[in-house]
Amino acid sequence: MTTINNCFEFAYLFDVTNGNPNGDPDAANQPRQDYETGLGLVTDVCLKRKIRNYVEMVKTGQSGHAIYISEGAVLDDKHKAAYSALGVDPKKGANGKAADLTAHMCKNTTTCA
Repeated sequence: MTTINNCFEFAYLFDVTNGNPNGDPDAANQPRQDYETGLGLVTDVCLKRKIRNYVEMVKTGQSGHAIYISEGAVLDDKHKAAYSALGVDPKKGANGKAADLTAHMCKNTTTCA
């Protein structure tokens, strides 16, 4: 059994006036609401995206702070950057350098496990 020693929980409170902090794509991007109280809801995924966007904005260009899954990004472009940095031809495949490519991407992004 695994014991978690450093677990933190936090509450993030914010106000939005005349805005839509977390639209529901299944409902024409209408704001998510608690139908009993009428208050707006923001999902954990939306909060993670806001934090990632903030890190990307504040740490732009700093090594090790790039965001792998970023808004409007094409993941193939990020893969090509790793291939290029290691001098690997993407058309020929990793050719035994998959571990090196993974290490490069983890070193240069904040979202690798």
